[in-house]
Amino acid sequence: MPFELTDAHHDEYHRNGFTIFRGIVPLKLLIELRREADKGRAIARARGGENTQRLQPLRNHQELDMTPFKEFANLPAINDALKAVVSPNIFYGLKDDDRLGALGVLYEPATRPWCTQWHRDWRDNAPGLDIKLWQDRLLDPEMFNQVNCALYEDTCTWVVPGSHIRRDTSAEIRRFPERPIAGPAVPESASVEEAELICLGYTASMPGAVQAHLNPGDFMLYRNSLWHIGNYAPYKRRATIHDVIGSPAFSQWFQKPPMLRDKDGKPLPMQNANLETAEYKAWEKTRKPQPA
Repeated sequence: MPFELTDAHHDEYHRNGFTIFRGIVPLKLLIELRREADKGRAIARARGGENTQRLQPLRNHQELDMTPFKEFANLPAINDALKAVVSPNIFYGLKDDDRLGALGVLYEPATRPWCTQWHRDWRDNAPGLDIKLWQDRLLDPEMFNQVNCALYEDTCTWVVPGSHIRRDTSAEIRRFPERPIAGPAVPESASVEEAELICLGYTASMPGAVQAHLNPGDFMLYRNSLWHIGNYAPYKRRATIHDVIGSPAFSQWFQKPPMLRDKDGKPLPMQNANLETAEYKAWEKTRKPQPA
């Protein structure tokens, strides 16, 4: 069934912080994208090890034919849907090859399950970033947009709907009070099955988390200011296109993020937006010796 844009896509994106354009990639293009993405899996593992999770940016690898990725990024159905859902000012897949500068592919690990930390991009994975400026831009839909487009079935991404336009809730602060946020504690001695369940338990421990389910050819648009995570297992084959959506404001941010630096010009440590909350202060008391 051909993709059809509806009001629901607009409502889901603005309310939940993500929406999925189901089956928007044509079959012929899907086949061509799989062919090149599968070549990239071997390149990624040769460069970064057997459990490497991504190859990005793709255009740095001359072994790959970028033609299908350029066709993907310039699909009228995708670009028209993005402008209708987000804003007429956003752009994706322009003819200029520089717009493919961030396009990559996400893969499954070869041997060991693992997951990222729960995080909100540009806040929990960017040491030294000015968090106040990040918080000031949360309500701007032209900022912080990403793409996950599945070439095979993909259930790796989990999100907390609605978190893209607000500060952390009390439950979220209690769950992850520290910065940087710690990932799951997986012992080196853990079996594959034990590691998978530890990662799954960690992923599901976030209050309000839901699992996104993408079928081949589905395009997930989401604000990366959402709480989100990727949870991966070797037996779940994955090749998912990952990219950013541009806008004049976000391009300026992306090229020169607002970093806080010390007198030597080095980025300051990662900030914690929740230091003054009652939840953080209560947690802090549990980790510091109390005066006699």
